[in-house]
Amino acid sequence: MAAPIGLRGDYDGAALRGLAKRSKEAGQARRLLALSAIYDGGSRGDAAKLGGVGLQTVRDWVLAFNADGPDGLIDRKAGGPSSKLSAEQWAEVARLVEAGPIPAVHGVVRWRLIDLAQWIHETFGVSLSKQTMSERLRAMGYRKLSARPRHHAQDPQAGETFKKKFPALLARLARAKAAEAPGGIEVWFQDDARVGQKNGITRRWARRGTRPSAPHDQRTKSAYIFGAICPAAGKGAALVLPRCNVPSMQLHLAEISRTVAPGAHALLLMDQAGCHLSDRLVVPANITIVPLPAKSPELNPVENVWQFMRDNWLSNRVFRSYNDILDHCAHAWNKLVDQPWKIMSIGLRAWAHRS
Repeated sequence: MAAPIGLRGDYDGAALRGLAKRSKEAGQARRLLALSAIYDGGSRGDAAKLGGVGLQTVRDWVLAFNADGPDGLIDRKAGGPSSKLSAEQWAEVARLVEAGPIPAVHGVVRWRLIDLAQWIHETFGVSLSKQTMSERLRAMGYRKLSARPRHHAQDPQAGETFKKKFPALLARLARAKAAEAPGGIEVWFQDDARVGQKNGITRRWARRGTRPSAPHDQRTKSAYIFGAICPAAGKGAALVLPRCNVPSMQLHLAEISRTVAPGAHALLLMDQAGCHLSDRLVVPANITIVPLPAKSPELNPVENVWQFMRDNWLSNRVFRSYNDILDHCAHAWNKLVDQPWKIMSIGLRAWAHRS
């Protein structure tokens, strides 16, 4: 049977009904069934009644079917308005976000959506809303993330050099300690943090347009958490002490030594604070101390442990007394070591733990 005038001849009514039955698109199935009526000898008016549309719509379906076959009858989402900025201009915005603001030039220390929108208006003469800016930045892969600590006077190459040399250092220590440490080498990180009554305030959920409040003490009693983690094993060792000095560090080394697995040797990485590298320290036999490069806190994941503990358990509090500080610090650390997967998530670093 010849195809109806105006319709392509490589299909017939039975074929279209078969395609409609297999289609997962309701709109496409309806249009295929309507056009199958024409192939079976019906008029375009019959097809319009079957499809529940007017004749002009049937004509549009015929044109789409002739051009692209059954795929031409699939519902397509509207493309929406085109972007007000070109790809090159958005690339310039991305470079600006990556570089961060220059306070003396841009007048801010971090980019807000309104600041970026203002820069785009001044640079390209295009006005964008904060919502549009947020959607576009997210589509480009950007999120608001916590910044890593970075010392203002650090040598930018020192950290990368240390990372590259670390595997060889670890291998040398493993060879040197092979006889006396059959349990292998554990990589540990150590740091200390002050927790006091003059406590921090973190972000919290609140309704837009409001300014949430949080308790903030102005008293000055404090204690120090001496903390160390072994990310590969998901374990930690800590003491809460009144002072940050050599005797406190000596106590912490003893605590780490007791936590190292029997028969293993700990490679302990920490910053170059005076009490960490003092000649008065007696280092336990199962620990080797390796100082991190100067002014490179981003190499020490314990810095991220402190941030996690403050954000979740230690901030937005009023400590009644020194003993209250001790209790909360101990409770927070114990909650951390009860979650070995959290220590692994926070502390594992590819440069320190790759095989």
